[in-house]
Amino acid sequence: MNSPSARPWVLAETPYQYLKDNAYQLAVLPMGATEPHNLHLPYGTDWYEGTLIGETLCEHAWTQGARPVLLPTMPYGTETNLSRFPLAMNLNPSTLQLVLADLVESVERSGIRKMIILNSHGGNDFKPVLRELATRTKVHLFLCSWYTCLSDIYFEIFTNKEDHAGELETSFMLRYYPHLVAKNSDGSLAADSGATRPFRFEALQKSWVSITRPWHLLTQNSGSGNPHEASPEKGERLMEVLKTRLVPFIVQLCQADIDETFPFQDVELR
Repeated sequence: MNSPSARPWVLAETPYQYLKDNAYQLAVLPMGATEPHNLHLPYGTDWYEGTLIGETLCEHAWTQGARPVLLPTMPYGTETNLSRFPLAMNLNPSTLQLVLADLVESVERSGIRKMIILNSHGGNDFKPVLRELATRTKVHLFLCSWYTCLSDIYFEIFTNKEDHAGELETSFMLRYYPHLVAKNSDGSLAADSGATRPFRFEALQKSWVSITRPWHLLTQNSGSGNPHEASPEKGERLMEVLKTRLVPFIVQLCQADIDETFPFQDVELR
């Protein structure tokens, strides 16, 4: 049976009858957040990014014969840094880890043994739960915070350093959700400059020491990074890079056999 959905890689659009007749090779779970993004981007920016990126990657993988399934995007994440801003909807790290563990268990019960956590929110930290689940689940877990895929070529596309609601995220939203970007009457972004207050200690300035940053002290309106040189063209280039770098991985992961050395190469160590 064919799915009445034109997108059988999107679980939310797919009926049970299709799943009874067809098997998926990989689950992809986007993890978003609900939080302020300067004055011009919507609270659901991370959700929109994770959902569209996940849909795009899975669609292109399907055209190459792979069978990933995109799970519904988690709309909430860890917001302790932004707790002073209204309706920054927080799940504490311990809560978020429990939620993720339950979702992994559901994937395992469904017979899927490979899963990508497609993280779209910098405040989420999944490494501890991945380390714990590695001893408890048969599902092989892979973590991809998609924005890190551009680290080596970031300044080939963007001018200003990105942290939150800056040039990168604004470019994405201008390209794919322009109706959700707030603008002034003259067409300019209804955003501040994204300036941040610098640390007073050299060790923090140079990242020798780190802290969890209280965003109400760091920023004026939650935005960190200048958004005013953003453009739809830069948002499209961002998506092209993600497709180039992540679609082959998804296809290879779907097609790979799980053996004793997976996901490493089966070579003799000397």
